[in-house]
Amino acid sequence: MNATRFSSRKVLLISLTLLLGGLACTFSLVEWTLPPVGPTPLPAPPTPTPLPVADVTFEVTLPAALLPGETVVVSVLDEVTGLALNAVNYPLEPKEGLTYSAVLPIPVNSVVKYRYLLISSGSQAIEATSANQPVRYRLLHVVGPTAVHDVVSTWTGRPYAGPMGSIQGQILNAETGLPVPDVLVAAGGVQDITDASGLFFLEGLPPGTHNLVAYALDGSFQTFQQGATVAADLITPVPISLQPAQMVNVLFVVTLPKNTVSGAPVRLAGNLFQLGNTFADLRGGLSTIADRMPVLTPAPDGRYTLSISLPAGADIRYKYTLGDGFWNAEHNARGAFVVRQLIVPAQNTVVEDVVETWQAGPSAPILFDVTVPADTPPGDTVYIQFNPYAWMEPIPMWPMGNNRWTYKLYGPLNILGSFGYRYCRNAQCGSADDTATMGPHAGGRLVNTSLTPENIREAVSAWAWLQGGSTSVVGFAVNARGEGFVSGVELQPSFHPTWSPWFPQALQNIQAMGANWTILTPSWTFTRLSPLVLTPQMGDDPLWVDASQTLDRARALNLNVAVFPTPHFPTLTMEEWWRQAPRDPSWWEKWFEQYRAFLRHHADLAAQHGAQALVLGGEWVSPALPGGTVDDTPSGVPEDAEARWREMIADIRKRFNGQIWWALPYTVGSLENAPAFLDDVDAVYLLWYAPVGEASSTKEEMTAEAGRLLDEEIGPFRATVEKPLFLALAVPSARGAATACLPDGEGGCLHWMALSRPNPDIPSIALDLQAQMDVYEAILLAVNERPWVGGVVSRGYYPPALLQDKSASVHGKPAADLLWYWFPRFLGRAP
Repeated sequence: MNATRFSSRKVLLISLTLLLGGLACTFSLVEWTLPPVGPTPLPAPPTPTPLPVADVTFEVTLPAALLPGETVVVSVLDEVTGLALNAVNYPLEPKEGLTYSAVLPIPVNSVVKYRYLLISSGSQAIEATSANQPVRYRLLHVVGPTAVHDVVSTWTGRPYAGPMGSIQGQILNAETGLPVPDVLVAAGGVQDITDASGLFFLEGLPPGTHNLVAYALDGSFQTFQQGATVAADLITPVPISLQPAQMVNVLFVVTLPKNTVSGAPVRLAGNLFQLGNTFADLRGGLSTIADRMPVLTPAPDGRYTLSISLPAGADIRYKYTLGDGFWNAEHNARGAFVVRQLIVPAQNTVVEDVVETWQAGPSAPILFDVTVPADTPPGDTVYIQFNPYAWMEPIPMWPMGNNRWTYKLYGPLNILGSFGYRYCRNAQCGSADDTATMGPHAGGRLVNTSLTPENIREAVSAWAWLQGGSTSVVGFAVNARGEGFVSGVELQPSFHPTWSPWFPQALQNIQAMGANWTILTPSWTFTRLSPLVLTPQMGDDPLWVDASQTLDRARALNLNVAVFPTPHFPTLTMEEWWRQAPRDPSWWEKWFEQYRAFLRHHADLAAQHGAQALVLGGEWVSPALPGGTVDDTPSGVPEDAEARWREMIADIRKRFNGQIWWALPYTVGSLENAPAFLDDVDAVYLLWYAPVGEASSTKEEMTAEAGRLLDEEIGPFRATVEKPLFLALAVPSARGAATACLPDGEGGCLHWMALSRPNPDIPSIALDLQAQMDVYEAILLAVNERPWVGGVVSRGYYPPALLQDKSASVHGKPAADLLWYWFPRFLGRAP
């Protein structure tokens, strides 16, 4: 065989892509040798007309009598600053028995976010759901004088043992009759988000009448509110029709303080999705992310403006910021956080504001001026992350050119004496770190506040998980298969709202690798085990709008898309979750019901946004298959499991007319137990995590072993099922990758996902980028000689940042260069 050697820099592929379409272009924002330039002083804007207010009575029934020294308050929350960071507590007075109340004046048409707290000497407890989870918040739509009666299930740290009922419903567009996804539904302190069918389910509510509110995350529908009565052990049906909101144009015009850094990006932080609110509990108690906020434009008169379409009637809470809702956000002259309120009128309007100050207290601003390594990938953005009591969400720094980045921190420094900070790439602090402060538990660098301005000039000596150097790719004669061959990359089945801005770059990188398919892995989360609840968890799972945007971007790059929905197990491993599950007949009924809803949601996503395939199954469903086991004992799956799976596949075909693939885990000898219903799917997506040798095996030995597995196990299996078969490879960049059994320290094997970000590093596993590349090359060489293999997919791709870490992601690694050579040649696009 003739071999040609190609050399390429490890990040060349990424560099070429990002230079064409990077998100963080470098330009000069400010020259620090000059004094800060502020806007031309302007008269104060007209005083806004005060909003009409209504008296609202909050009445709550407690689970038990208060002890001496305890009080109960209603806590009105601020999601723009952070739920725990700017709340206002109002004491409640005893009414009768366990009932307490308070009357508050609240602007009409407000949507209030609130919860109850139990205050005792030196401590407080947040009200909790029957699942012993803190109540995030309740919702109340104030349309006039009203009274709301709530029931507290329990307090954090105190188990709930009372009766429970549920609310179930569907939300439809009142004008079109179509279901509405991404609507937040809240009642009794429990929240859910509607799926593609508009369905929601509120589990574990105490008996009584609860105030139910349906709230569109982007305000595109008018808020719905009504009482819903819940009885023990019963489900209350609540059908809802939402009226679409009229959209109007709002022009925000703001005058900034004179000491505002000229050219610094000014953002509008707000309570709607399009204003940066993720509706999630993010790091440090925040809910907003700077990258998701709209950026204002400087006007010739020195003011800043933003023209944006907003829904008429919506309650907008907002503030101006040079950071996010907490850091570098506006304050008033007394040092308090400013949160403005606008009830959007029915016609286009202009809103004029003045930011009094960015500072709080006497502490002077701190300038962070950092030089980063020359090998920082082009298109990356450097972020700074602060730690006043815990690590908070990172803030994008301001590019100065020549690998220099700055950020001027104004506040809130009044609440700090000293605090930690660190630098990272692409908002992935804890993963894409400075080597001096790497890992999720790093303490960071330390800075002290001062009455005089501070200029901190420093350098990042190196980035974690970036090695530089070059890759040698050996060229072989690749047998072209044509465009029908699947040359694909599967994204890591994780999500965080900070990933969203980096998906365009990731997809461009995958396209530049020569792939013709990308496999998206949207998720829901098992939030309860018994009773079973599988639902989108904001902050951990992509919303409908997030997943839709990613799919649309992939299709715009002419990538074929397969949607592979994968659940999350937040507190247990997959194996432990199955062990602890009741697995009795009623639980299994719920399991199949919930999994069907999960598949329907993603089938609708795939159908509405032009995906070519939907992937069912996966390693985690094995106990639910016919004859399923848990720890080698029967799982208790219903005897008619095969009929249930066939019916489920038929049901999905009614919603999605593309291909249906079955994700089948493969280890040596496992194909003998493949389910019989594979004859109902279109292709087998074989999840390969099988050994091809020992840690010391040569590439030739690994190629021979991969060929043996293909010939003796996979080939005969494919001939039996008579379906196209694609190999989906999970290969960590770790010493011993060829064994498919990296030691867990307890005599067993680590799951390959244990090495994925943002999981902390496992020091006992040694980094070995060459080992990953060698395993890939061995399998590709074996596939090259076997034309019946219909495709090769690389699993575990980490979208937000290039990391040469131990994970299976090939993003920025030598294995990516190898795929860059093989993929287009398999497709016949390159000689």
